[in-house]
Amino acid sequence: MPVAKVNGQSINYTDTGGEGPVLIFSHGFFLDLTMFDAQVASLSASYRCIAWDERGFGETPATGPFSYWDSADDAVALLDHLGIGEAVFVGMSQGGFLSLRAALTHRDRVRAIVLIGSEAGVNTPEEIKEYQEVLAHWQSGEPLGEVGEFVGNLVLGEPALITKWQAIWDARDRSSVAYPAQTLLAREDISHRLGQIRCPVLLIHGEDDQAITLDKAQIVEAALPDCRGLVRVAGAGHAPNMTHPDIVNAAIEKFLSGL
Repeated sequence: MPVAKVNGQSINYTDTGGEGPVLIFSHGFFLDLTMFDAQVASLSASYRCIAWDERGFGETPATGPFSYWDSADDAVALLDHLGIGEAVFVGMSQGGFLSLRAALTHRDRVRAIVLIGSEAGVNTPEEIKEYQEVLAHWQSGEPLGEVGEFVGNLVLGEPALITKWQAIWDARDRSSVAYPAQTLLAREDISHRLGQIRCPVLLIHGEDDQAITLDKAQIVEAALPDCRGLVRVAGAGHAPNMTHPDIVNAAIEKFLSGL
């Protein structure tokens, strides 16, 4: 895969090329660019699809502390590297965190946003404590065991996907999540700034999402000036684009056709 040396980073990415409108896919925590394989396969005939590994995941290293504002800058720097003026930002969970921030700081570069299983707020103190314990074990080098099952169920939910990603996690240096973990747990609430985001936004959320519950998506829906809808995916958890790709792909396609 190509690597873009931008913004002081070495960003791993894929690019389907073509002359169509550009979509940039930003993945969730513990995952990588391949989580959007089903969307890229479905949409690449009509759209130029770019997917990238964020700092500390996949093949993109994290060499120091950073924020989701920095990640937003990374995404825009990747667009610059590819000579792209504007794109639709498709972000799942933390990929949504950076997409919202990109719309606030680079508003002329964000044509629209698709938020999947994401929010504008922060974790509760109780959630932060629980996640700190999970992340400490994750970085310890010990077998993932129950922690791997917890993360797999929380993020993925489907046995086949859990088995696949547990093998990926076991094969990687799990200490690489140290800086991303700081970023995740120390992020600030930007709910009060949602009114400043003027581009069209589509929300897609699993009705059974336990990592970011549906009510948090409803808060975003109510606050955005140009929200084009909240698609609720019945029976889906935190990553509906992986577990229910046909529903999610159809929703994205419909949204894009109306831009």
